[in-house]
Order: sequence, then C-alpha cells, then structure tokens
Amino acid sequence: MTQRKIIHVDCDCFYAAIEMRDDPQLASKPLAVGGSAERRGVIATCNYEARAYGVRSAMSSRHALTLCPDLTIVKPRMDAYKEASREIQSIFREYTDLIEPLSLDEAYLDVSDCPHFSGSATRIAEDIRRKVARRLHITVSAGVAPNKFLAKIASDWRKPNGLFVVTPDQVEGFVAALPVSKLHGVGKVTTEKLTRMGINNCLQLRDWSKLALLREFGSFGERLWNLARGIDDRAVQNDSRRQSISVENTFETDLPDLPSCLAKLPELMDTLAERMTRIDSSYRPGKPFVKVKFHDFTQTTLEQAGAARDLASYQHLLSQAFARGGKPVRLLGIGVRLLDLRGAHEQLELFSDLSS
Repeated sequence: MTQRKIIHVDCDCFYAAIEMRDDPQLASKPLAVGGSAERRGVIATCNYEARAYGVRSAMSSRHALTLCPDLTIVKPRMDAYKEASREIQSIFREYTDLIEPLSLDEAYLDVSDCPHFSGSATRIAEDIRRKVARRLHITVSAGVAPNKFLAKIASDWRKPNGLFVVTPDQVEGFVAALPVSKLHGVGKVTTEKLTRMGINNCLQLRDWSKLALLREFGSFGERLWNLARGIDDRAVQNDSRRQSISVENTFETDLPDLPSCLAKLPELMDTLAERMTRIDSSYRPGKPFVKVKFHDFTQTTLEQAGAARDLASYQHLLSQAFARGGKPVRLLGIGVRLLDLRGAHEQLELFSDLSS
C-alpha cells in the first residue's frame, strides 16, 4: 500500500480572526465571539489575548467577563465565516479533491497523489498556509503525517500559525512519548482510569496486550492498542455521512430538578421525530442518547444500545444522566445514533491477534 500523506489544517481562533481582520481596531485586544452575558450567552471562540486571561470556548460570557473585564464580545457573523471557509476550501482544491471538512475552520487533506512540489506534503502544507495568509489575511496551523490521527495532533503542536511534520520514520518515537490524554477519544474519565492503571503515555500503553485492553475498555481497547503504535487506517472521507440526528434546547431559566427536565421531553421528542422524517433510507436509527448541560456548564451524555426510542426510554436515560450532576440544568438534548447502510463497515477484529 502506498504511504498516505495527510495534512490537517486548522484555522487559528477562526471566528475571532475574521472579526479582527474586518475591524482592525479589535486586533491586539482581548476579543471573543459569542452571546451576550445579559442573555446567558456562551463564548464560541476567542483570540489568544483573551485566552491569556483564561477565557475559553463554551464558557459563559458572564464568567469570561469576570476573568477579563476588558473583554470585547461580538456577535457571530456566520455568513462571513462561511464565506471565508469556502475560500479556504477552494485553496485546498488546488491540491486535492480528497478533502474531509470537520467544521468551517478545520479539514483533513489527502495529498498522497498530489503532483505539486514533487509530492512533498510538507511543501504543500507550507504553500496552503501562505495562500490563506495572502488571500484571506488570517493564519492557519497545519500538521503533516502518515495518517489522520497523527496529522491532527501535529497541527496543534505549534499553534498558532505553525507547521509540524511527523515523517513515517519518526512515528515510533513521536507516539511513544505522547501522553494518553492526547489520543483521539480519550477524555477525562478514560485518562483517569488509565492513570490508575499506571499508564500515562503511549510507551506504557504498549505494555498491555490487545486482549487486556479489550477486557478493560471493551471495543475501544482495540482502538487504544492501535493508536499507541501510531496505527490509524481511516481514509480521508470527502463524502461526509451523518453519525447522529439530535435536537437540543437551552432554557432562559435553569430547570431546577428532574421532574422539570422530564416535562420538557415530549416537546423535544416531537421535534426529533420531525427531523427523523428527513433522513433517507440509507440510514437506520440506532441507539438513543441524551445530553444534559448543568448550570455550571459541566455536561454529560448517556446512550444505551438496544433501548427503544420511546418516551419511557428517554425518561430512563435522562433520569440517569441527571443523577450524574444533580444540579439545575441549562440545556437538554436528545438524539439517535445512525447506522450507515450505504457503505461497508469495518468490523473490529476482536478475535484475531488478541494476545499481540
């Protein structure tokens, strides 16, 4: 198999960068894009001057202003961001059609067969960064690697306005030193469990067999085993497919208890049912899930395989999710995971090479 050459491109504080570009008076000042503090707004993104004060995305605007009283918060201008995203995508297409957008400001590119610069992915990434800076007057960071997992990590290595390359012969050493918290899909809970097992980096993770990881983490154990060795065979998908369909609502006033949350379910289910009618026959509804964001912005998601998608099932899931926080709720969401029937699915090789 030909060695893949993957580039992950990530714009630096994208929304804020567009705002500073279009209004130079905002440059070099703490700036955030988000909702009004008076209307329970949330920060969508912020520039690096604001981040120095501890301001972060998904933080309440009110709390952000507490951390940084001089913070300027502007309303999102989605049309401007979408237009900039289209311009960036057009630059990508100068090099390859294998583009997998992850959001307006982030994408994977497979440049394995790109003839530009004698096929050098590093020089292609450099040229993309130059063109974005010249045409759009914003900066992007990029990571170059043999697979998507490593390219995404690399793009964050020298942010902002940076480029980091992991060549095939560097994969072994680079991954060995990676903290397990850097692995895709490893959140706070999994990191804590790995730490209790004495696993802090990928070199230590390699000491565990695939079978042992499967026993500890279920099907995700195989993914951990592969990532600890820098293995990621996922192709860049330029035909994105839905993984779920959902609906959520942020309430003007926090819901104080479980009964008040349960009372909102019928309305959410009606909206979800209406959205479900829009999906085509290439999808099959799978397991239901609920999302709960508490008043302090902590949140939890809970899903259950094999459960029905009726009111009683969502009530059961919501009750369990609420019990994880037991606090007033600002946002409720419900949804359904979707099974893609159109393409062939990779099956986990649970019974092969388990002891390796």
